[in-house]
Amino acid sequence: MHYKYFITLLLFFGIHQAVNASFVFNPNSIAAYQAIFDLRFNDARKYIRDEKVNNPQNGIPVLLENYLDYVFLITSENAIEFEKFKNRKSGRIDAIKKNDKNSPYYLFAQAEIYLQSAMIKAKFGEYMSSTYDFKKAKDLLAENNVKYRDFLPNQKSLGLIEVIFGAIPTNLKGIASLLGIHGNITKGSKQLERFRLQIANSKYSYYNDEIVTSLSFINVDVIQGRNSYSYVAPLLKTMSDKSLLKAYLQGYTAFRTGHGDAALKFIEAAPKGSQYADLPLMNYLMGNIKLCRMDSDANLYLSKFANETLSTNYIKDTYLRLAFYYLVRNNISQYNHYLTLVRTKGSVINEKDKQALKEANDVRPNLTLLKARLYFDGGSYNNALAQLKSIQVNGLKSQRDKLEFYYRYARTYDMMNDYDDALLYYQRTINLGKNQSYYFAAYSALKSGNIYEYIKDNKKAAEYYNMALGMKNHEYQIGIDTHAKEGLRRLNE
Repeated sequence: MHYKYFITLLLFFGIHQAVNASFVFNPNSIAAYQAIFDLRFNDARKYIRDEKVNNPQNGIPVLLENYLDYVFLITSENAIEFEKFKNRKSGRIDAIKKNDKNSPYYLFAQAEIYLQSAMIKAKFGEYMSSTYDFKKAKDLLAENNVKYRDFLPNQKSLGLIEVIFGAIPTNLKGIASLLGIHGNITKGSKQLERFRLQIANSKYSYYNDEIVTSLSFINVDVIQGRNSYSYVAPLLKTMSDKSLLKAYLQGYTAFRTGHGDAALKFIEAAPKGSQYADLPLMNYLMGNIKLCRMDSDANLYLSKFANETLSTNYIKDTYLRLAFYYLVRNNISQYNHYLTLVRTKGSVINEKDKQALKEANDVRPNLTLLKARLYFDGGSYNNALAQLKSIQVNGLKSQRDKLEFYYRYARTYDMMNDYDDALLYYQRTINLGKNQSYYFAAYSALKSGNIYEYIKDNKKAAEYYNMALGMKNHEYQIGIDTHAKEGLRRLNE
C-alpha cells in the first residue's frame, strides 16, 4: 500500500515538473542575452544565475550559457577554454532534452548549441567535426521549421547556415556535399536581412544585435561588396550604445572598407570599464589602423596585442606589421628581429598568418611600394597614388615588386571608382603574373570580374571569373576560387 502511494506521488511530481518545464525569454533572460553581446560577461553570468534560482524550470539559461561561451571564444580564441567548451556540449543538449518538448525552443535551442559549437570548431581548425555539428544543427532547424513555421528565430539560424555553406572553401565542399549540405550566400544573406526587418518592434526584437553582427561580417568579409560600408554602417547604429562589440564592429567595418579615419574614431570612443571583457582584438585593430596612417605609436598597440592575446591566430601577421613599422622608419635591425618572430611564433591556421610567413621568407618589399600598400589599406587613396607615381617601374628589381606596382595602381583606381584605369592595370598585372605563385594576378582577374558585374557586362564578368579559376598554385587560392565561383553563381541566377 505504501509502495503504491509512493509511486503515485512520484508520478504526480514528475508530471507536475514536466508541466512546469518551459523555455521563457523573460526580461531577466533578455538582459543576460544583451549583456553577452555587449561583452559584459560578468553581468551576463549574474543574470543567468538569478534566472536559475528564480525560475529553475526555465530552459533558456542553458542556451544562454552556451551563448556566453560562444561569444567569449569567438572574441578571445582561448585554446584552453575551447577544450572545456567542447566537453560541455553534451550536458547542455541533455538538459534541453529534459525540458518542454512542445515548445518551439525545444529543437531550436539544441540546434543553436550545435551551430555555435560548429562555428567555434571551425575557428580552431577542426573542420570535420565542425561540419557534422553544422549538419546536426541544420536538420534540427529544418524539423523545427516544419513544426513551427511562424517561429521567426528559425530563419536567423537557417539563413546563417545557408551563407556559411555558400562561402565554405572549395577544399571542404566535398565533405559538406557528402552530408547533403549546400549553401547560397545571396539566398542566405537575403534571408537574414528579411529576418532583421521582421523582428523590428516584435517580441523577438532582442535578436537585433546578434543579426546585425552576422550581417556585418557577412557583408565585409564574405560578400565584400562595393557598397558594404553604406549598408552596414546604419545597421550598426541600431546596436546598444553600451556594447563594446558594437564599437569593435564599427571600427572593423570602417577599416576593412577603406574608412581608416572613421575607424580610429570608433575605436577611441569605445565604452570602457571593468564591466567589459578584455578584447585584445581592439589593440590589433587599432595597431593596424595607426600603421596605415604612419602614426608613431602604432607599434605600442600591435605589441600589446601580441603580448596579451590568448590566441595563436594573427600572431605572425602582427609581427609582420611590426616589421613593416620599423622598415618604414629605416630601422633594419628591428625589421629583421620581427621577421624572425614571424617565422617562429604563432600558427598558420588562418590565411593572414600563412601570408605573413610567406612574406617574411620573401625578398624585402620596396619601401615606397610598402607605403602605398599601407596608405591604400587605410583608405588614404590619394596618398597611395602619390607614392605609386613616384616609382619608376623599370627601377624595380624583383618580379614581385613589378607585379605589386601594377596591382596597387589597379586597386587604388578601383576604390576611387576609376574603372577604366583600374581595368587597365588589372590586365597588366594579369599579363605579367598569371604564371606566378603570387596572388596579384588571380585577384586582379577576380576584381576585374567584380567591376564588369557591377557595370552589368555579364559576359566579360564571367570571362574574368573563369580566368581567376584557371590560375593555379597561387597565394589565397581557396579564397579567390570561392569568390570567383560565387560570382559565376550570381551571374547565372
